[in-house]
Amino acid sequence: MKPLRQQFIEFAVGAGVLRFGEFVTKAGRTSPYFFNAGLFNDGANLGRLADFYAQTLLDSGVEFDMLFGPAYKGIALASATAVALADKGRNVPFAFNRKEAKDHGEGGTIVGAALKGRVVIVDDVISAGTSVRESVEIIRQAGAQPCAVLIALDRMERSGKDDALSGHSAVQEVGQLYGIPVISIGNLADLMEYISTAGVNPQLASYRDAITAYRDRYGVK
Repeated sequence: MKPLRQQFIEFAVGAGVLRFGEFVTKAGRTSPYFFNAGLFNDGANLGRLADFYAQTLLDSGVEFDMLFGPAYKGIALASATAVALADKGRNVPFAFNRKEAKDHGEGGTIVGAALKGRVVIVDDVISAGTSVRESVEIIRQAGAQPCAVLIALDRMERSGKDDALSGHSAVQEVGQLYGIPVISIGNLADLMEYISTAGVNPQLASYRDAITAYRDRYGVK
C-alpha cells in the first residue's frame, strides 16, 4: 500500500482540489499548482479528507485534548476530523470561532466545547499565518494551551516579498514563533514525488518542470 502522504496527494488530485496551471497566490506569486480545500465540498470527499487529518494527527504522537477550527474553512475541517477521530476510537471535543460576537442567546465568539487543555488548531494551509495567530490568541485567552497546528498541505515556500524573501517558510515561522509543531498531511516534496512516479498521467507529469522551477525560486531548504 502507498504511504499515507502519497495516498493523500493522489486523492487531492483526483478530487480536483490540487490543480495545475497558472494561479496567483495570496502572496501575489504565479504558481503552477494550487490547493483549495474548499473544493472538498461533498460528504464523501470531506469524510475521506477528515480520515487523512485524523490518522496524520494520531501518527504524529502529539498529545492533545481537543480540536479548534478557525473560521471559516477550519470549522468544517475540525468538525469532520473530530468525527473521524471518534471512528478511530479517540473521541475528543471540538470548538470553532465566529468572526463576529453573537449578542443574543449564549453570546460570545466561541461555538462548541469550552477551550481547555491541549488544543490542536485544524486548518487547510498556512499562508501568512494570520489565522494561526488569531487562533493562538483565542486559545490562550481562554486559559488553554495550543499544542499543534494540523494542516492539509505544506507548500514549503519562503514567505515575504520577491525582493525580500525570508529564509523560512510561513509554516516554519509559525512553529518558531509559538513553539508548537505544524503537522501536514502532505507537502511539496510529496507532490514532486507523486508527479515523478512512473505511470502518472502524462498531462500531470508535464507540469514537473514548472513546479521544479517554482520550488527552486521560492522553496525552503
